[in-house]
Amino acid sequence: MPGMTNRPSSWPRRPVRKRPRSPDHITGRAKRTLARGAGLALYGRKLWETMSSHWPTADQQPGATPAQIEFARRWRDMPKVVFSSTTSAVDWNARLVTGDAVTEITRLKTEDGGPMDVAGATLAAAAMRAGLIDEYAIVTHPVLVGGGTPFFTALDNWVNLNLVETRTFPDGVLLTRYETRR
Repeated sequence: MPGMTNRPSSWPRRPVRKRPRSPDHITGRAKRTLARGAGLALYGRKLWETMSSHWPTADQQPGATPAQIEFARRWRDMPKVVFSSTTSAVDWNARLVTGDAVTEITRLKTEDGGPMDVAGATLAAAAMRAGLIDEYAIVTHPVLVGGGTPFFTALDNWVNLNLVETRTFPDGVLLTRYETRR
């Protein structure tokens, strides 16, 4: 809830839970993507490495929930762009961009391709500072983290938003979507 995109690196990977996950548990990124109907996913290197190490085969794992199976299949099929100056190759229906992210995102926005999901703190921060975000889909988990990577970057100006949707999931996760007021 404190506006962080992840936990501090010194913390364990999974927090101790007081209650079991609901049968439809799925990650915040998956909930956001399924809710928005994005047609293209844009990833920074770190998040790409995380996503590409799990989702290609997540639907084949024992105990995979219907929501996880649906997202895994959608993730594999969805076109993806990975922004990195250190990665040399990508797979799973992705292409690599090693140049300026803001220039490429600006170019992609001029194409008629539908909504894009910008993912990864550094990539999202660059897009926010450049004014390229049309909609913010924020997933709030019922946990206090107390540190980590801030969700929002420092901006030169206020960005006014209009509330588009609020949705509560059975596991207590809240999705809020806002449009950028232009």
